[in-house]
Amino acid sequence: MKFSDIAGHSSIKKQLIQAARNEQVAHAQLFFGPESAPNLPMALAFATYLNCEAPGEEDACGQCAACVKNIKFIHPDLHFVFPVSSTKKVKAKDAISQSFLTEWRKFLIEQPFSDLSVWSSYYGGEDKQANISKEESRQIIRNLSLKAFEGKYKIMLIWLPEYLHRFAANGILKILEEPPEKTLFLLVSNDSEQLLSTILSRTQMVHVPRFNEDEMVEMLTRNYGFSSEEAGEISRVSEGSILQALRLRENADDNTQKVFADWMRSCFKMEFDQLVRQADEFHRSNKLAQRTLLRFTLHMLRECLLFQTAPGLLHVSAETEKFIENFSKVMVADRLSRISGKVDEALYHLERNGSAKMIFLDLSLSIAQTMKQPA
Repeated sequence: MKFSDIAGHSSIKKQLIQAARNEQVAHAQLFFGPESAPNLPMALAFATYLNCEAPGEEDACGQCAACVKNIKFIHPDLHFVFPVSSTKKVKAKDAISQSFLTEWRKFLIEQPFSDLSVWSSYYGGEDKQANISKEESRQIIRNLSLKAFEGKYKIMLIWLPEYLHRFAANGILKILEEPPEKTLFLLVSNDSEQLLSTILSRTQMVHVPRFNEDEMVEMLTRNYGFSSEEAGEISRVSEGSILQALRLRENADDNTQKVFADWMRSCFKMEFDQLVRQADEFHRSNKLAQRTLLRFTLHMLRECLLFQTAPGLLHVSAETEKFIENFSKVMVADRLSRISGKVDEALYHLERNGSAKMIFLDLSLSIAQTMKQPA
């Protein structure tokens, strides 16, 4: 991964490159941002730059032996820790990052702009709660006990440290504060508020925001073969998420909007039997499809608010605009705000492996109730 693989974010790249060139790299850095932000690719690109044998003013060379290895994620001085769980092939006592390095490298090559749910599908842990076990802290200390093998720095990249077991988190505090010489920690978090204050206090914070619409268009047209028109339309819906954009294209003929419209009509009419059936269908769909529907719901709620406040800024198809116009007759601003909060809450519980059926049904009842409350 190189900086050039990430659209935009020029100020962050400049900050990181300048620190490296001045040899003022903080020994522990936290790349934090919301889910779908390119903080993992940014940390990977920084790791590549740090050990590049001929770094340029704007990026790693991409051709030296170190870059070739880092692009394949096999550099001996780049170590990874990430959430895992037991699987059919790996028992709980052996469920540490080192047991899944083959799957991890494949994941980074194919889905570097992805998330934990997709990673879980790579190593076979879809139905289990992933975490970073206390055994990992011992493995971290072992991996960092020796000097760099061939690079300038020995780098420990911890993806999603918010999943650290509390014993594991406490176990790395000392080495995080006083690592061996030329040893760096790059932590990549989507929920830094869940981290121990003792970890936060030991790291330099690097905020990585989501892609904006222009950056999304660049990424989709340059790296994923989208047409400009297709990329522009999908970028408005995908909310800065490459994963979401790819899914929308893959399922361009799917019925997400129809499912959403039918769901909202059932909520408005309080058709409880139908809501139960829709909850069953939601439960049977995969996690990515579940999140897609909820995020599409948030998008449509925002479009409704935009239609009510600044209709000239609405950029949707004529069919969608007609739906939004009719939907807005029911969804006044106060209701939009309350329902958006409920959808955000549902996404939160879905990410923490709550029952998809119960989450969807509870959300449906809340929406139905809100629709009937006085505006």
